[in-house]
Amino acid sequence: MSARLVTRLLLLVQCAAALGIAWSLARWDGVAPWQAALAGVGSVMLARLAINLNNFVLSACFASSTPPEFRLGLAGRLGLLAEEFISSMLTTSWLMPRGRAQMRIHPDSSRMPVLLLHGYGCNSAYWARLVPLLDAARISHASVDLEPVDASIDDYAAAVERAVEALRAASGARQVAIVAHSMGGLVARAWMRAHGSARVARLVTLGTPHQGTALARFGPGANARQMRRDGQWLQALAGSEDAATRALVTSIYTHHDNIVSPQTSSVLPGARHIAFGGVGHVALGHNRHVLDAVMGELAALDMVRT
Repeated sequence: MSARLVTRLLLLVQCAAALGIAWSLARWDGVAPWQAALAGVGSVMLARLAINLNNFVLSACFASSTPPEFRLGLAGRLGLLAEEFISSMLTTSWLMPRGRAQMRIHPDSSRMPVLLLHGYGCNSAYWARLVPLLDAARISHASVDLEPVDASIDDYAAAVERAVEALRAASGARQVAIVAHSMGGLVARAWMRAHGSARVARLVTLGTPHQGTALARFGPGANARQMRRDGQWLQALAGSEDAATRALVTSIYTHHDNIVSPQTSSVLPGARHIAFGGVGHVALGHNRHVLDAVMGELAALDMVRT
């Protein structure tokens, strides 16, 4: 099953719940229709907010220590929650139900082409904020929908291989850069284990649980089981990599990740690391400062090429 279908079904359930609440209030309590409609929508929004809050509570149970320079006050915590909630609502309720994998080639561009890999339970629509930045910089890019949503991470390697070859053929480039969110970073590493890293100029991961996440125990699917802390699959993946492969990776992560916990699980020995604070897991692909860091990593590749 695709993430697009799953999110469409969930959206229908939420709409039905909102309508049911609104109808009940108008029919049995005599509430004005517009007030009943607001109450129905508001109830669904509160339920979604509760899910976000629950993720933060669960992640706090297994959290790593936050360095002093990244600690937040009350205003910072409220901003963190607001940005993550808005990013989650936008991604799952608007972008993902319509999202599809795409390729866009900028003719005569000398920039390194980029392959985009989304995370667990998501699809290519996750990159809606990054894609315009790539287009503005005339960076050719392609995305992959990793399906089915509950497959083994290794099963996605074939789709990544096809996408890499298609992007190289269309752009004329010898290598590609990969930008991956969450599980997508593990998918990229699994693909390199199967097909080698010679065609990769850089792998930039956002909030990838390189050493697993305690919250994976609550997720369904073979891929969720593979992301559990200290699991055999992650240990085997790490054991297959040499220093040269690790040196290709830039791990961008946040000390306030509400899905990857402990948050330092995004630290991958031998890789380059860029740490943020006050940003949630989904918001990593929407936050302006994080996206600036991603674009900076891609710009550095072009400087090396010249």
